[in-house]
Amino acid sequence: MKKPTFRPRNKPEDLHRINERIRVPKVRLVGENVEPEVYTIEKALSLAEELELDLVEISPNADPPVCKILDYKKFLYEKKRKEKEIKAKTQKTVIKELRFGPNTDEHDFEFKAKHGEKFLEEGSKVKAYVHFKGRAIVFKDRGELLLLKLAKRLEEWGAPEQLPKLEGKRMIMVLSPKKKSK
Repeated sequence: MKKPTFRPRNKPEDLHRINERIRVPKVRLVGENVEPEVYTIEKALSLAEELELDLVEISPNADPPVCKILDYKKFLYEKKRKEKEIKAKTQKTVIKELRFGPNTDEHDFEFKAKHGEKFLEEGSKVKAYVHFKGRAIVFKDRGELLLLKLAKRLEEWGAPEQLPKLEGKRMIMVLSPKKKSK
């Protein structure tokens, strides 16, 4: 029986080299309360100790590596907060689908159009498609007319991104919601 392998979790300290973990002879020091220039690692560490802060390697690939004197825990907290703020601002696009057949009757069309209306009001994109089974592909003009009729019906809530196009056995059209004025 194979033993389970355990991987050590990445600790926040592993993201940046700090204090004694920096193993280069010289570093470029930047930050507040420090004259920005190249220092020996010993001098940089003693400056950080004087200020009771940490020496953190910000850019390890530079020549010499760039370090900053700061409170490392506070630095991690600020970085995490900024990432969370950016993540909250990004908008997730949701795509809802409406499926039609080439011979969809009026009642079914209205029923699905109402759903499309609701999805667009929520701010979701709507992917409407006509699925052709077997020999029904000969009615592709009916499918195109159906999707154009849907676009016309939903023009108050959304606009088509492109005209209906045939992909294999499906004719697809995507509708984007219109921006609401505040």
